[in-house]
Amino acid sequence: MLKNKKILLGVSGGIAVYKACGLASKLTQVGAEVRVIMTESAREFVSPLTFQALTRNPVYTDTFDEKNPKKIAHIDIADWADIAIIAPATANIIGKLASGQADDMLSTTMLATQAEVYIAPAMNVHMYAHPAVIKNMKQLESWGYHFIEPGAGYLACGYVGKGRLEEPEEIVSVIQRHVSQQQYLHGKKILISAGPTREIVDPVRFFSNRSSGKMGFALAEAAANLGAEVTLVSGPVNLQINHPNIRRIDITSAEEMFDVITDHFDQQDIVIKSAAVADYRPKFIHQGKMKKKDGNYTIEMERTKDILATLGEKKKHQFLVGFAAETDTPIEYGLGKLDHKNLDAIVVNDISSDGAGFEGDTNIVTYINKKKQQESIHQATKTDIAYKLFEWIIRDLKDDDR
Repeated sequence: MLKNKKILLGVSGGIAVYKACGLASKLTQVGAEVRVIMTESAREFVSPLTFQALTRNPVYTDTFDEKNPKKIAHIDIADWADIAIIAPATANIIGKLASGQADDMLSTTMLATQAEVYIAPAMNVHMYAHPAVIKNMKQLESWGYHFIEPGAGYLACGYVGKGRLEEPEEIVSVIQRHVSQQQYLHGKKILISAGPTREIVDPVRFFSNRSSGKMGFALAEAAANLGAEVTLVSGPVNLQINHPNIRRIDITSAEEMFDVITDHFDQQDIVIKSAAVADYRPKFIHQGKMKKKDGNYTIEMERTKDILATLGEKKKHQFLVGFAAETDTPIEYGLGKLDHKNLDAIVVNDISSDGAGFEGDTNIVTYINKKKQQESIHQATKTDIAYKLFEWIIRDLKDDDR
């Protein structure tokens, strides 16, 4: 379950740092890519070189050590991680996160990451039972942090009780179990379209639109992370995606997208058409470059094939989701499209709203299923929206007994 996962291991100061070395090794052995951040106190117990050797990746220690001037290191690694683990987690780092303090590489990164965060405390038995520590842990739990409780036994300080860092094997096992529970798309085949199309006028000109493909790519990555086998059909975009569960097919025109999607449609369980496909194309394509002339010029346009309507007519077992990017009465238009094209759900967004629409990293959407139930996300990143949409899609699939 952790193979190819990007795992950020935060190591704070304490004698249990030696166990973090074992944890880094175990995570690497199960196929995860591991990067380590060490606090100044942690480096008093173990050298960064140890973790570098175990993970075969550089170790981060200093917020101001910016190796790549094109990237802010703590933001870059925060965005990189699929999963973050703090082990051992001292009372100090737990308190920092609970109060929003960010004064070193580990705390600044942890406040910036959107990854699932697991905290494995290790400290003296009385420290672990202190009301302030308990309060801080409850606060973090309420925000969605996952705690891996320490074991009980003989502690380095000489006390016997709860506070010993859980064994590396158990930490890995806990995270694997949690990830497996999140793989609710495992076994599903999902087809997603993304980006714009280009309709050629001549060798140097084309008609297109402002779609960046970010929403479709976010959906593809979310589906793959949730265990699905994904086919991503993308128009021309400046985006990269690298996941073993994603097969990417690049196309240019609406006609090419129609052919690819209809060819793959029968084998899919879920199909999401988030691409902004051209409704019209030039009726005639000039083989040579059109020359500038005096006066106006008229290009005759013809309708492209309606991909979504065709899929609605063909569908059997597939759960079909469309997108409607609108500027006027978006909900009304979305409801009409839901019925007219025989969809199971539609995602509507008003692209005239701030923080929504093409090219940006955030969106504002309303999900409507065929029962006309509406769920809205007022503003969130396209990644967060992608995960939420799959929660609703799986809920509706279960309601349909599919």
